[in-house]
Amino acid sequence: MTMTATTDETQPLLLRAAATNNPAAPNAIGAGGSATTAPQSAADSESTVVDFDPCGDPDNPLEWPAAFRWSVVLMLAMTAFTVTFTCISVVPLANEIGRDLGGDARSKAASVLLVTIWELGEAAGPLLIAPLSEMVGRYRVVNTANALFIVATLLAATSASLPQFVAARMLTGLAVATNVLSPAIVGDIFVSEQRGGALSLVFLAPLLGGAVGPAISGAIAERAGWRAVVWLSAALAVLCELLFLTFFRETYKVTILRRRAARLARESGKPFRTEFDGEEESGGGSGGLGRLRDAMLRPVTVLAGSSVLVIVCLYGSVCFAYYYVITVTLADILRDVYHLPPVQAGLCFITVSLGSAVAVFACNRSLDPIYIRLRDANKGVGQPEHRLPVAIGGAFVMPATVAAYGWAAALHLPLPALLASMAVLGAALMFTMIPLMAYVVDAFGLYSASAMTGVIVVRCLVGTFLPLTTAPLVDNFGYGWGFTVFAALSFAIAPVPALVMRYGARWRQKSEYTRDQ
Repeated sequence: MTMTATTDETQPLLLRAAATNNPAAPNAIGAGGSATTAPQSAADSESTVVDFDPCGDPDNPLEWPAAFRWSVVLMLAMTAFTVTFTCISVVPLANEIGRDLGGDARSKAASVLLVTIWELGEAAGPLLIAPLSEMVGRYRVVNTANALFIVATLLAATSASLPQFVAARMLTGLAVATNVLSPAIVGDIFVSEQRGGALSLVFLAPLLGGAVGPAISGAIAERAGWRAVVWLSAALAVLCELLFLTFFRETYKVTILRRRAARLARESGKPFRTEFDGEEESGGGSGGLGRLRDAMLRPVTVLAGSSVLVIVCLYGSVCFAYYYVITVTLADILRDVYHLPPVQAGLCFITVSLGSAVAVFACNRSLDPIYIRLRDANKGVGQPEHRLPVAIGGAFVMPATVAAYGWAAALHLPLPALLASMAVLGAALMFTMIPLMAYVVDAFGLYSASAMTGVIVVRCLVGTFLPLTTAPLVDNFGYGWGFTVFAALSFAIAPVPALVMRYGARWRQKSEYTRDQ
């Protein structure tokens, strides 16, 4: 899917804001250009601004060979596959892991927590990973996060108790950098008109991991136990990290230019800087720790300052949580109701990813044409709300599919009926989430990076705790009426995309982050 933002998301948020308000851009020195001074202030009147050579610069990630840039995309996709495989592969094994590590075999909540605790760690990670990548570059953050991911996965594989396994899973979720940095890295190395294909590949990789993870884990666990599955995840993570250490290069423009300025300063003995360093100085930067603190607080500030983001964020988070509500119950249903062995049960998880994949391709083909049609009908003025028609359809399909899933299990309907409800649910989830993400990018423009970080954090928190209500509902009401409660909640919030499409333009004017200029 092609999602074009109004600003370059590869640049630091507040620095771009300052640069936008400063029309007097300084002259710069490129790879082979001549040096010119840029007296923006008395403090840096003797320094020279360093930039990429507009006539061609081998250090500019946008000008790297296409084959190398696509190899970076493949590495990102492989890492995204590994992350999702590691997360989802334990889903059908949660009960077995809990029993083996001394957990209460009767506690369904403990088994659910083994799966969803990942999201709690992943809620905290973006708040640190994103700002650090703007301070020290993508290369260091990606490789450090990958190394931490490997260590946490090894801890999970060698856990001797249930609390150790849960803590290791949370640490593994904390170390996931792909959700935050993959779109940014794609933005670093592709111009906006070329990002759609790369982003689609990165987005499809987790669906593949979610599809084959349970199937592979069921087959391996049946023969070698659940620890062999976690060891396989660790091996995949090590392979990804070796590829990153060997082939990956720094893609972040700011870091590359700062290194160039430092090198030129050492060689010439004269002061060099980048335009971003100048903006920090003129903006009264308070040092590395101060910038890190401000960057970590920025998503909270943007979220608190926009009611429409709060509404969209909460709605999308509840929809996303239904994925875990389904997956944490599916293993029990397939075992207790349909009496399937682990291998066949694992294969059934593929249906959710198949439905999701179909929806991804459909969104990729439909979102932009719908947007263009609505824009033309609006006298050529495009609005973020024009991204939402597909989400309206997905919102009203989801309640029926959630209820159908529960009643298929409760009434012991044929297995294809259960799998069909799962496939439709996966499609409805993508038809809802992808337009909402496109809406956030379009509506928040300059602030979309911070807005998306806020969305990810809230989504992960809801995805951690809402599925914990599944066991009490099923125990008290059964699968049919228990999932009818979830369906009723889904139906109650289903009008949100339609309301945002109808009134969102008016609501956006109340926030400084989404107000039309």
